[in-house]
Amino acid sequence: MTNSLGRHIRESLKSLARNTWMTFASISAVTVTLILVGTFLVIMMNLNHVASNLENDVEIRVLIDVTADEAAQNALKSEIEKIEQVDTVVFSPKEKELENLVESLGEEGKSFQLFEQNNPLNDVFIVKAKDPNDTSALAEKITKLANASKVRYGQDQVEKLFDVISISRNIGIGLIIGLIFTAMFLISNTIKITIVARRHEIEIMRLVGATNGFIRWPFFLEGLFLGVFGAVIPIILIGIVYKSLYTWAIPKLQGSFVELLPSSPFLFQISALLLFIGALIGIWGSLMSVRKFLKV
Repeated sequence: MTNSLGRHIRESLKSLARNTWMTFASISAVTVTLILVGTFLVIMMNLNHVASNLENDVEIRVLIDVTADEAAQNALKSEIEKIEQVDTVVFSPKEKELENLVESLGEEGKSFQLFEQNNPLNDVFIVKAKDPNDTSALAEKITKLANASKVRYGQDQVEKLFDVISISRNIGIGLIIGLIFTAMFLISNTIKITIVARRHEIEIMRLVGATNGFIRWPFFLEGLFLGVFGAVIPIILIGIVYKSLYTWAIPKLQGSFVELLPSSPFLFQISALLLFIGALIGIWGSLMSVRKFLKV
């Protein structure tokens, strides 16, 4: 088995060396395709990361009735926690709410400091849903509870946000799948040219009694090598560009809701994914192309 595998590896490498231009064309096709796939994956995974952060930041602010005493507040909290969709409930006293308001308004907010002795704001429960998409339904349930004066969660903005995120993800997944399948057919056709040029070699091997498996193995390995070699440049190129972009963007994005995925382990994940996709389309292309020549 080991000797056969060694022979198949040697034969596949010799074949790649003999068919220099076809090898170059196949590797180039893999390289160009994986640069496109890799670039798109980097963009989509970062957009997905930003979208997930935005989803996790969505919260419901439950304004507690000003007439509610401590016992009533505890009862309201207990009722909220019983709702199935609730993840966390955090109490924010009106003093903290005033402090946050003053801080968010900057210079303009200093005038609100006059209300410290007679604070007009409500105590608040900050509620987060287990699934951010349940925010609207959860807010409706909380509205019906006693001592919940008002429930705020930016209804229109939240629903629009979830719609945009959902559409973006679906479009992104569709484009990635389409691009990968396009790459598979492109590599298949490129490798098919190489195999067509060697059809007589395959026919002779069949005539002398070689099994289908024995014939397939060198082509299987050729496809694997073509895919792996074609993935090298995209991995290096995307790694260098993303690291440079990440270093440049981090200081500029501080304090904003946009956050890029850290270079590590993200680049290792992208590299492994590109290597896998390259190997997969190379192997698939080779096996599909040689199949027609192995029919009895």
